[in-house]
Amino acid sequence: MSVALRIIPRLDIKGPNLVKGVHLEGLRVLGKPEHFAKYYYEQGADELFYQDVVASLYGRNSLHDIISRTAREVFIPITVGGGIRSLDDVANILRVGADKVSINTAAHENPDLITNASKIFGISTIVVSIEAIKQADGSYMAFTDNGRNYTGREVVSWAQEAEKRGAGEILLTSVDHEGVGKGMNIDLINRVCNAVNIPVVAHGGIGCPIHVLEIAKQLPVSGLAISSILHYQYITKNKHLDGFEEEGNIEFLKSNRIPSSITLSMVSDVKKILMDNNINCRYYE
Repeated sequence: MSVALRIIPRLDIKGPNLVKGVHLEGLRVLGKPEHFAKYYYEQGADELFYQDVVASLYGRNSLHDIISRTAREVFIPITVGGGIRSLDDVANILRVGADKVSINTAAHENPDLITNASKIFGISTIVVSIEAIKQADGSYMAFTDNGRNYTGREVVSWAQEAEKRGAGEILLTSVDHEGVGKGMNIDLINRVCNAVNIPVVAHGGIGCPIHVLEIAKQLPVSGLAISSILHYQYITKNKHLDGFEEEGNIEFLKSNRIPSSITLSMVSDVKKILMDNNINCRYYE
């Protein structure tokens, strides 16, 4: 039997708040991440992925308190990324309740971090995040800092190097497709899946459960990181307009404007359509 496809809500965090953008930019405050995390856990999410989207500005990950609170109520694996630059950073994130860490900028600056971290903490603990942007010649190049900084590395060869250095998983984001809701970048995902032997989790572009099914049928991805369709569904039913004094504004929350390309969906909706089409996933009625 094939390995069950993992459905992984992705929570981008700025300060104390969950945010969502398009192409990883134009961030809108949506609410408190702990509320979303517990809801997704109760809906049957397989894992959670937390990304500190402003960590590069401060040179550190500031999610320790959020992860600690989440880990007390959510009993599925948690991956944390953003601002993880050293072995001490890895240890600190794992200590507060994360199961895996995702590294991007630091992996480009110091590829030995992948090797050393996997030796100390175990291959299954180390995820290398790749933010890919398609170039005019059809190739894909890796970027950092939410697609802002060019690395000069070609995505497929970088994924292969990350695997050789000990990464246990690749988190692959198509920056071009992220937040748009018009479907995933099949070409990009296919190239990376065919180039490595470690699990690939794809992210960017899911606008409805059918997009999940399309990828599951066509490509050997290990998991799908999903945000828009889940987050917007949550806030239509569980809107909170207080507690945002520290970061951001709530004009989007007040407006009730959901992008037209997004079909509001729960984790259970996504898994049901997979099960109905004989795609192996963990589904609980």
